[in-house]
Amino acid sequence: TLSSSSAASDVYKRQHNTDIVIAGGVDTVQNPFGYLCFSKTQALSPTGQPRVFDAAADGIVISEGVVMLVLKRLADAERDGDRIYAVIQAVGGSSDGRAMGLTAPRPEGQVLALQRAYAKAGFSPTTVELFEAHGTGTVVGDRAEALSLSTFLEAEGAKLQSHAIGSVKSMIGHTKATAGVAGLAKVALALYHQVLPPTLGVTQPNPKARFGEGPLYINSE
Repeated sequence: TLSSSSAASDVYKRQHNTDIVIAGGVDTVQNPFGYLCFSKTQALSPTGQPRVFDAAADGIVISEGVVMLVLKRLADAERDGDRIYAVIQAVGGSSDGRAMGLTAPRPEGQVLALQRAYAKAGFSPTTVELFEAHGTGTVVGDRAEALSLSTFLEAEGAKLQSHAIGSVKSMIGHTKATAGVAGLAKVALALYHQVLPPTLGVTQPNPKARFGEGPLYINSE
């Protein structure tokens, strides 16, 4: 879910002769209906703990969030002397309509999305030290995501346990409409400060996700 302030952008453009977009995700809707819907899909964690990628993960913990991004062309940001946290090199996606639904991800489709994104980006995924996952804390979703990424990295020649995988949801829960933007903000800050943020709540990595025998590891510190 994206929202933008066109008025603020127009004023900035007139003053600075450049384009700027303020976009983000907002989710401040915690109500009984939302809990009812998630409960019917059996997605909620009975323990109330978002243990992403852990062997004992039992579901999501929903929460609220507001995250806003300032987006600008790189050349304009460099010219204006802006503080640059990160650069978006490419975007990739895939959907063939053959999956069972939102809660049953297909690893084949996820691998295709990764292939498309890195083909556009122009650099090898084996140079990436941290992958921010959707990582909701659901057993099926987390396993599919980790296996997809492992398969993709191995095909690119990645070394054993050379890439960290994490999810901001382990820190703040599943903020729904804000979730993707929160993950993007986390990665941008990680790049800027040159720090690998930890993934919390993992005592035993999920063995079915091939942690320990593939290119991915979970950094807990």
